Amino acid sequence: MTELKRCTRCLLPETADAITFDEEGICSVCRNHDIKHQIDWGAKKKALDELIETYRGKGPYDCIVPFSGGKDSTFTLWYLITQYKVKPLVVSWDHGFYRPGVLRNRERTLQQLGADFLSFTPNKVVVKKMMLESLRRKGDFCWHCHTGIFAFPMQMAVRFGVGLVFWGEPNAEYQSYYSYDEIEEVDERRFNRFVNLGITAEDMMGMIDGLTEQDVAPYTYPKLRDLMKINYRSVCLGSYIPWDVKRQVEVIKTELGWQGDQVEGIPGQYDYEKIECAVQGVRDYLKYIKRGMGRTNHLVNIDIRNERLSREEAEQLQAEYDGKRPASLDEFLKYVKIDEEEFLDIAMQHQVVPWKFDPSRVERGEKLPDQDEWNLNP
Repeated sequence: MTELKRCTRCLLPETADAITFDEEGICSVCRNHDIKHQIDWGAKKKALDELIETYRGKGPYDCIVPFSGGKDSTFTLWYLITQYKVKPLVVSWDHGFYRPGVLRNRERTLQQLGADFLSFTPNKVVVKKMMLESLRRKGDFCWHCHTGIFAFPMQMAVRFGVGLVFWGEPNAEYQSYYSYDEIEEVDERRFNRFVNLGITAEDMMGMIDGLTEQDVAPYTYPKLRDLMKINYRSVCLGSYIPWDVKRQVEVIKTELGWQGDQVEGIPGQYDYEKIECAVQGVRDYLKYIKRGMGRTNHLVNIDIRNERLSREEAEQLQAEYDGKRPASLDEFLKYVKIDEEEFLDIAMQHQVVPWKFDPSRVERGEKLPDQDEWNLNP
């Protein structure tokens, strides 16, 4: 495997998306984290108070909260309902791969907090075509998920006349598309900047034979004129309060009985991370093939920045867990109807220089306990 240049503080490699290094060799994400500690969070909290009051009681709902049942959306929903007593419309984009544990968490959370809930499941025949197309073109099969998760709640905002939409963590927490010292609106600019992989719904319609405008409608961002009519604001809760995943997980576990789960390629102490998706391990494996970094790299970097883990401890975890071939790959390959040779050929076409992946050195990961319950390929 290729040796990569890495941040001198965390372990983020030079192949990470939108990464830059300063003269000290410290990455832009770590520098973002430094800015986070210089922010007047009291003033931010006051701005949040004012924002919520601006929209409270102006329509059938005070706000919309996109919700998967994972850690971030669960904390966001808990925070807004318990701390601000808002009446939200909770909306979920069902990408088709929810694991049993997160469905139980979702039901438990909604029962305890009490909220109107709307879930949408897109046409799975269309989804399979989109997954394969985006895998081939971008080395990422999650286009339908990326676009749906962000487009659908905005469509519902227009449909129900609810101008305020709350997301969870800001992008500045984990990547370098935005900095903590700038306003991060979750708008169409952000959607086209990195969410949709540079492929619009109209593009996808032109890429796949037989796909119609009706087929891609759920993946289409609302027109600006329609959003302006509802005086929309689409924001991250983490732009107004300090985002601390470990602390927030403890809150939802204590207050809601939220439960973690085992995830492929991730150490057990991170049982809160990406528990929603049955094929998350495949997605992280793809990232490793393309960039030489997996999900454990992402997690240990967060802990390094928060001084919860030494660099040496982080290196050991990364070496032990990142880059294993997930057992769920078998299910995924059957789902999109390609073999492993084609999968690897596609993935390796998207490698980011100077990384070079060596398939001969890959270890096989263990099957998750709930894999037989997924029923992806009935």
